[in-house]
Amino acid sequence: MPSTTQELTSLVLANTVYSKIQESKKERFIYVINFGLSQDEIDEQYDIAQELFESPLDEKEKLRAELEKGDYFGYKPFGLREVKPGVPENTEVYNIPSNWAAIEKFSAHIRDQIVAKLFKLFAIVLELPDDYFLDFHRKDELNSSYMRYMKYHARTPEQNAALENIWLKGHTDFGSLTLLFRQSIAALQVRTPSGEWKYVKPYPESLTVDVADKLQFLSNGFLKSSIHRVVAPPSDQAHLDGLGVLYFSAVLKREGLLASEDETVELIAKDWISRRVIANISSKEIEVEKEDLNKVGDGLMPVYT
Repeated sequence: MPSTTQELTSLVLANTVYSKIQESKKERFIYVINFGLSQDEIDEQYDIAQELFESPLDEKEKLRAELEKGDYFGYKPFGLREVKPGVPENTEVYNIPSNWAAIEKFSAHIRDQIVAKLFKLFAIVLELPDDYFLDFHRKDELNSSYMRYMKYHARTPEQNAALENIWLKGHTDFGSLTLLFRQSIAALQVRTPSGEWKYVKPYPESLTVDVADKLQFLSNGFLKSSIHRVVAPPSDQAHLDGLGVLYFSAVLKREGLLASEDETVELIAKDWISRRVIANISSKEIEVEKEDLNKVGDGLMPVYT
């Protein structure tokens, strides 16, 4: 009778994934292929996004998110605040709950066939129960994962000069994982552990995955939040608007966040998100070289230069 290979297979898988994660920690992004969505299905999401952004402003305003109250679901208008005197923000955003009819099937596939598998792989690598990370992200009424349609409006040469070609300063995302489908313009950069900024190249037929703050908390720092920024695109794309389709996986709202000392922090997930949203809307940007993201602190979003 042949001996079982199950344990051996698990060990080989864990070692393989561990090496891939170690490689990704150098660049801070992971690329996923063969994820089960056709290009037609992805293109359909871009078509929906384009149609929404082309809607009349009064129609879009009906869906405006109450950002001042920490609620990020809905529409965020273009030019909501100035990033420098006379230079408005150039982003326009729809954050859409994953059960919205037009995206429910697409979103469910991401949740069940991509994100869930990644969480299991991370658990295997860390020698945790397979469902360790999944248990913080179960589908229920308190799950705040969502899809995002995002438009970057092209800037003038004068605006780019005033901003030193940086559209969105270095930051980390506040969910668990961010999944990014191929962008139309080259503008996303990631900061390496050595402090260099490098472009995130969109490989054909791949999905870019970004580890965010809550997964860093839950893994006690083994999985690092990626520090990334958005810059002005190359000259041959400078006249183009950027359109993005993203998925944000979030911890259940009721769950507490973990501190570096492995103790439960009194701040629960939904409060952490609300503080970050409010701070991002109302506070001045904070420029720091390094921030310990295992400490919840006052909820402000650090900006990396």
